[in-house]
Amino acid sequence: SDIRFVIGPNRKTIYAHRCILAARCEVFKVMFSEQAASKDNHADVPFVMSDTTAEVFLPLLEYIYTNCVTLTQKNCIEVLGSSMEYGLEGLRQACINWLIARISDATACEILQAGVTYNQDQLKDAAVQYIASNTAKVFQSKGFNELSDTALSYILKCNKLMMDEMEIVKHVTDWSTVNSVVLNKPVAQIAKRVNGLIRLPLLSPQELRNVEENNDNKLLAVDSFAYAWKCHALQSWDQHNPLTTLRTGTLPRDFYKAMKSST
Repeated sequence: SDIRFVIGPNRKTIYAHRCILAARCEVFKVMFSEQAASKDNHADVPFVMSDTTAEVFLPLLEYIYTNCVTLTQKNCIEVLGSSMEYGLEGLRQACINWLIARISDATACEILQAGVTYNQDQLKDAAVQYIASNTAKVFQSKGFNELSDTALSYILKCNKLMMDEMEIVKHVTDWSTVNSVVLNKPVAQIAKRVNGLIRLPLLSPQELRNVEENNDNKLLAVDSFAYAWKCHALQSWDQHNPLTTLRTGTLPRDFYKAMKSST
C-alpha cells in the first residue's frame, strides 16, 4: 500500500493503493491531486476521515477493489450515503437493491426514511408499496414513530393503505406525541406538515365530533375540521380532493353512498 486512512472516532488505520482508488473513483482522484499539488505534500501523511466509520468505509473500499460489496442491515443505509458522496453509482444501486430485497414490517419505515433522506425514488416507492399492503403491522413497528414528517407525508398521501381513517388518526396522534417529547416541540408544530393529510371527511359526524373534542393538543387544524363539517352539511364531496378519496382499507359507512352520488 501507499496510502493510509485514519477512520472514525476510534482512529482505525486502513491501508489502500492510490492508483486503484483514483482509477475507480473520481472523488479520490481529485483528493489525491489536491494533496500532490499542496506545498505541504507528504506521501506518508494519512488521510484522517473522522466523519465515517470502518463499518462503512471498508465496504466502500471493497466495492472499489472488487466491484462487489458485503452489506448488512446495520451498515447498508450509511454505505448508501457514502456511495452518493463518492459518486459510486454501481454501489448506490447495489445498496438500493439490497434494501428493497429485504424490506419487512420492521424495516419498511427505515427504508422509506432513507429514500427521503437521500432522495431515492426507488426506495420511497418500494417502501410505500409495502406499507400499503402491510399497513397495520408497519404502523405498529418501532420505526413508525421514528419517521420524519416528510416521510410520514408520503405514507398519508397513499390511497392504498389498508387501514381505516380512525385508526390512522390514532397512529398519527401517537407519532406526534412521541416526537413532541423527543424534539421538545408542541404537537401542533410537529404535525404541521401531516395534519392536512388526515382525511377527516371520511369520518362519520359522530366520529368527527369525537376527534374534534379530543383535539386538545391542536394536532389537527381548525380548517381541516371546518372542511369536513362543510362536506357533511352540504352533502357534497369534491371528487378531485384527495381528502374525500376512500382508501383501500376504509371501512364502510352509510354516508359514503351520498358521497359517491355527489361525485
